[in-house]
Amino acid sequence: MNSQRIMTSHRIGAISFILALAAAALWGWQQTGPQLLREGKLEEALAAYLTELRTSPKSLTANNGAGVVLDLTGRYTEARAYFERAIQVSRTPLERALARRSMAISRGFAGDCKGAEKLESGAFEFYLGTTDYYNAGEVADELGRLCLDAGDLNRASEWYQKGHDTGRDEPNITPARRDLWSFRLAHARARIAARRGKPEEATKYVREARAILDRGTNPEQEQYFQPLAGYVAFYARDYTAALAALQKADTGDPFIQCLLAQTWEATGDRAQALAYYRKAAESTAHSAPAAAARPFARRKLESGRDAK
Repeated sequence: MNSQRIMTSHRIGAISFILALAAAALWGWQQTGPQLLREGKLEEALAAYLTELRTSPKSLTANNGAGVVLDLTGRYTEARAYFERAIQVSRTPLERALARRSMAISRGFAGDCKGAEKLESGAFEFYLGTTDYYNAGEVADELGRLCLDAGDLNRASEWYQKGHDTGRDEPNITPARRDLWSFRLAHARARIAARRGKPEEATKYVREARAILDRGTNPEQEQYFQPLAGYVAFYARDYTAALAALQKADTGDPFIQCLLAQTWEATGDRAQALAYYRKAAESTAHSAPAAAARPFARRKLESGRDAK
């Protein structure tokens, strides 16, 4: 009898232990959405976020996370619903502004400059209302980038100018901060001119950007100069110069990867082009640079498969 009790006790203990392990595993799985996303396990990440939302439908993190994953998989209409929910459940004006910016990036993935503008405008006004001119300028530049990459060059130009002007409205602004906004505007003007097929004008702005950096007030901005030189050279069809500049840039950036792929493609090196398109297509970043690069790279790879 005692041995039966002991065996029964052991079975109950074993079952409890297994159940505890299962519960722990499930809880751990629910909590790994961001980790799964970073690892590129998009379907698993989406399942984790949706599981969390079943018990916490007002989770800002899970709603935003689900939207991010859906964007990365090209399911933009579905993503929109989760980003809208994230905006609705935001508890503070700052949270709401950040949620709006995330949804604006989502519209960038869909190539929708006007849709992004509606969202970023709200965030822009929020920062202006708190006299945070720096972040208001950041939002304006972010929108300028989304519109430029979506091909709306006029809107891009307007918002980059607004970002510059707003940023420089900062009270007691330092000379270094003034140079920062001047550099960003020259950088933007060079890219817009390049896209408009005006290489001489673009080169003029590249020189202007270089002169601002040479003042030494913003050394951290040096990392953005080579991508600019490569971008302008690419649109001028000087692929040798474009490769030389882009290979000195951050080749972990999905937009630079995509631009390198385009450059290699233009030179006729299909293998190198495909290698960089794959890298850009595998990016899990949800950012202004990735908003243009990942969808473009995926389309390129899909069209390549179709051609076979």
